[in-house]
Amino acid sequence: MTATGKLRLLACQIDVPAMTCTADRDAHLTRTTRLVSDELARAPADLVVLPELSSIDYGSGAFAHLDALAEPLNGPSLAAWSAVARTHGVHVVFGFARAEGGRRFISTAVAGPDGDCIGVYDKLHLCQYGAGVEKDYFAAGDHLLTFDVAGITCAPIICYDIRIPELSRSLALRHRVGLILHCGAYFRDESFATWHDFITARALENQLFLLSLNRAGRDYGGSAFCRPWMDETRPMERFDASREELRRFEVSTDEILAARESYSFLADRLPDYDALPCD
Repeated sequence: MTATGKLRLLACQIDVPAMTCTADRDAHLTRTTRLVSDELARAPADLVVLPELSSIDYGSGAFAHLDALAEPLNGPSLAAWSAVARTHGVHVVFGFARAEGGRRFISTAVAGPDGDCIGVYDKLHLCQYGAGVEKDYFAAGDHLLTFDVAGITCAPIICYDIRIPELSRSLALRHRVGLILHCGAYFRDESFATWHDFITARALENQLFLLSLNRAGRDYGGSAFCRPWMDETRPMERFDASREELRRFEVSTDEILAARESYSFLADRLPDYDALPCD
């Protein structure tokens, strides 16, 4: 993270239709890549972000057809988004169901401006409550991913990952991440109401930018963008409650540094809380 980094972010709360076959998936990829390409032709960006499993529908209806819908890393999703990245000289972060070695993962991959795959992150924490039935179909990941765009270190995490504070803390402190890309598929079940509280806490306690990106739709929506400091004069920025929406934001290291200078949360941490005596 450089002292003068500035990043132009295009966040895409997109519709994802119900699907059971590769033809449905590929038609959806054609539509969404055209949608994003048209927006980038109108005005450039440095980083484009899509939601969790942005290539396929979320839920047991689609998950029952993972034999068809899951794909290798170098499959149709990477090909489609790499073409967008190469054409517009932009980083693209997208979600898909990844198949490898007989297992499936909820994955986020990053295509660089040259079209090459920078890396892939597999969801570490699988959700198994409410609308989440992920442990029935997917394996958990075992690694992190960071990458730099315009002097700012970025890291993807996926949906339920936000509820485990140690992950975001490690990204902020150990890996010097300035922008967490929290890609989700937040269905309006009993846990939906608490989602924004978690992202607010993760952004403020770690004093970084956090994009929390849901898919569009009556049962989804409500994506949000958090800054390193937010209050009544500079609140969280929310997307539409349901409709498809592409929104632009600016991320800067100056804003991170200003928040950390004004509010010394991170600097005031003790080195080891586990070592403190407890009477």
